Amino acid sequence: MNEALLLMGCVILLCTLMGRYLDRLAVPSLLIFIALGMCFGENGLLRIPFDDYDAANVICSASLIFIMFYGGFGTNLNAARPVVVQSVVLSTLGVAGTAGAVAAFAHLVLGLPWVESFLIGSVISSTDAASVFNILRSKKLALKYHTDSLLEIESGSNDPISYMLTTVAVGIMGGQDVFIPLLLVQQIAIGALGGLLLGKLAIWSLRRGMFPSEQSQTIFVFAVVILSYALPTVLGGNGYLSSYLCGIYMGSTKLPQKRNLVHFFDVVTDVAQVLIFFLLGLLVTPVELPSVLLPALAIMVFLTFLARPAVVSVLMLPFRPSLAQVGVVSWAGLRGVASIVFAIMAVLQGAETRYNLFNLVFCIVLLSISLQGSLLPRVSAKLHMIDHTADVSKTFNDYQEESDIDFIKIHLDKNHPWNGKTLKELPLPSDLLVVMIARREETIVPNGSTVLLPGDLLVLAARAFEDRENLFLQEIVVEKGHKWVGRSLRQIPTRSDTLIVMIKRGNETIIPGGSTILQAGDTLVIAQSSAAPAPVSA
Repeated sequence: MNEALLLMGCVILLCTLMGRYLDRLAVPSLLIFIALGMCFGENGLLRIPFDDYDAANVICSASLIFIMFYGGFGTNLNAARPVVVQSVVLSTLGVAGTAGAVAAFAHLVLGLPWVESFLIGSVISSTDAASVFNILRSKKLALKYHTDSLLEIESGSNDPISYMLTTVAVGIMGGQDVFIPLLLVQQIAIGALGGLLLGKLAIWSLRRGMFPSEQSQTIFVFAVVILSYALPTVLGGNGYLSSYLCGIYMGSTKLPQKRNLVHFFDVVTDVAQVLIFFLLGLLVTPVELPSVLLPALAIMVFLTFLARPAVVSVLMLPFRPSLAQVGVVSWAGLRGVASIVFAIMAVLQGAETRYNLFNLVFCIVLLSISLQGSLLPRVSAKLHMIDHTADVSKTFNDYQEESDIDFIKIHLDKNHPWNGKTLKELPLPSDLLVVMIARREETIVPNGSTVLLPGDLLVLAARAFEDRENLFLQEIVVEKGHKWVGRSLRQIPTRSDTLIVMIKRGNETIIPGGSTILQAGDTLVIAQSSAAPAPVSA
């Protein structure tokens, strides 16, 4: 237990410190985490033995839940609406077509039995949401014709078909009777219904103000994410589809404190991705990989250069895409963690294959991320598919349009110099805007000719200050008997590079002036340059 916690802490710390440098590398950062896990593994530098498939399956499956939910939560439906049909076609028929093509190749070229070939094709038939999201975001790849949204929805919604095909293949290998149409309807119907109902229930609860704090709201949504997977899975549905649709429903709805949820799940999914890829690198035994390298390379080359392009070309033909778009969509069919999780699931259920299924799929994923992931920005540029006027973070609905705006309030007392003036007469800078006036029982959306009256509460919008590197905030508590008690701020000697910006007095927050009198128990919030963060002398 202690050793495991020590390892986990060291890995997270190391990955965090590496984070600022990873985006500069030509290869996807996920490869670095896999390599790090292999370095820690039994054939690596630290030689840590780890072959617990059950634990790896539980941890990776749980981490994948949050990746799927946040992929849906961050989906910008306005950007995705023009390509929803194409995405669904690729995530259903595309997965089935890819599985069939790879199965035929494995049987006819590699000489594997049909059932084993079908299992391999099923496991690697879906594109990976974690890999696609990571590469498009980290490389800031905004693509023309809503192609980034197309790839996002396809990769986020195609796991149910791959999971179903894998379940069918494992069942056939185990001698079970499997009725494919019924299994498909059950997986999709229960998964979709469960995700949408839980999302709707969560929205209803959040809007009713049932939680005493922002922290409790976040914990509630965290629990909803877990339930969105667990409940449909227990009922026979697809939990990953449920989590994804629950995320889409909640992400497309106006929520209180939505920005806090975005920041929280940003961190959770980043940790989940690091954990999954590190754990898979730790689980694999590198000395066993050469035995499956050639068949893995053959399948990956066939999948990348023949199967995926052929399936994409046929299925997208009715939508009349450009050749450049077909090329990018074909190249962006990355395999990733979902395929490895399905492979682990098949191994745990007793599926026996000529080649070690986990090692084979691991090699295919490693080759796919290395080649396709590393070259995706270059391929997109070569095909002139990068939209330099767009922001991929808005495609993923990261709320950048909200994150740099803050709202402040100003109350006009009877002696305020703005009383009786119109808004256009106020000496406000161009990037400061009065967006609302609360006047008695009335709420006013103002314009330049609006006249201000005593008692008005003005709400102003301005750009938030995000760069904290040159600003240092500290607190000083004015205890009972302190020499500052009863004195005004102008009577208190402070350094020239410091300013008391706020006073916390019980549940009240005070923006101070020179005449503000300090009381015992006040907490002063003081700003100064971070270059000289010495406390103000008390």
